[in-house]
Amino acid sequence: MKILILGIGNILFGDEGVGAHLANLIDEKYNFESDEHTVEVLDGGTLAQRLIPLITDHDRVLLIDCVNVAGGNIGDVYSFDFTDVPDFITWEGSAHEVEMLQTLQMIEMLGDLPPTKIVGVIPYVIGENSTFSMTDEVVKASKVMERIILKFIEDFGVNVSIKKETTIEEVSKYTYLKVLS
Repeated sequence: MKILILGIGNILFGDEGVGAHLANLIDEKYNFESDEHTVEVLDGGTLAQRLIPLITDHDRVLLIDCVNVAGGNIGDVYSFDFTDVPDFITWEGSAHEVEMLQTLQMIEMLGDLPPTKIVGVIPYVIGENSTFSMTDEVVKASKVMERIILKFIEDFGVNVSIKKETTIEEVSKYTYLKVLS
């Protein structure tokens, strides 16, 4: 089975880049070994519809992104299946989130969407000003998200080992160099 861990986010807008940063952290920090499965970790940035061939080429997908939750707090983490999105969760926080939702819906309508799990966090939405810095709440939440992602991979019987100790703060300093082009 081909498993895709796909980080989505705009690194120019602080917390909204957490998906991209976390994908790069997972890729740099861990090795994945299995005789049956392959794990591919990608920073999809804000590419949305251009990611369709990558998404449909996998048997399972875990998407890392930001979510908007009525009554939620910055740094709250949510994990759910795309086919069972709780009513209180939306992707209305930024343009990239709405476009990713539409992309997944399009793939689903065509019957090509593999089982997809979402791991999302509520960001601090900064509006017009850009920054590479994430809030302390989202940095802390990224550790929870990391554990959820690793459990998702391990539940398929994939062995996970650390290849390099690093943090999301360290990785976020050069995520801009790694985004898919």
